[in-house]
Amino acid sequence: MGKDDAIALSGSGWTFAYVVGDFEQGAALIDRALFLNVNLAEAWHFSGWIKNWLCEPDLALKSFAHAMRLNPLDSRIAGMRTGTAYAHFLLGRYEEAASWAAMALQYNPEFPAGLRVAAASNAMAGRLEQARKAMARLRQLRPALRVSNIQDLVPHRRAVDLARFEEGLRKAGLPE
Repeated sequence: MGKDDAIALSGSGWTFAYVVGDFEQGAALIDRALFLNVNLAEAWHFSGWIKNWLCEPDLALKSFAHAMRLNPLDSRIAGMRTGTAYAHFLLGRYEEAASWAAMALQYNPEFPAGLRVAAASNAMAGRLEQARKAMARLRQLRPALRVSNIQDLVPHRRAVDLARFEEGLRKAGLPE
């Protein structure tokens, strides 16, 4: 791997965190990428997700905001908005989370991660009609999705964060 290639380090950091589940190694590689190129929106985007998984949603919000400022037309903007929504979800700000998830879905209405966060956030905010609508669309796209396999898609360091997300998805109508 190119130790001086910010793009390669960014992609490797994402892989270590999301695929391997080594959040610390992933974060270290992303930090190196940002040291080499502080203007790499992709690295800020990936940093935001890893910060969410490391239970640092306040830092995740800063990373996502920076990524969106650097590249507001990025094709991954739905992922950045979804990550922002998820950070708000982790902070217990379900209304804000639902709002950001809605913005993500405006850009890409079939983005599964955005639909998951929209369903869980709306459910936890008490907006069950919107939650069930998002869940219905998600189930069309991902019929095999269950509460029992959500941990395969959404990595977390703390079980309590996963449990709260599962609770929201359950309230939205995701089967066990």
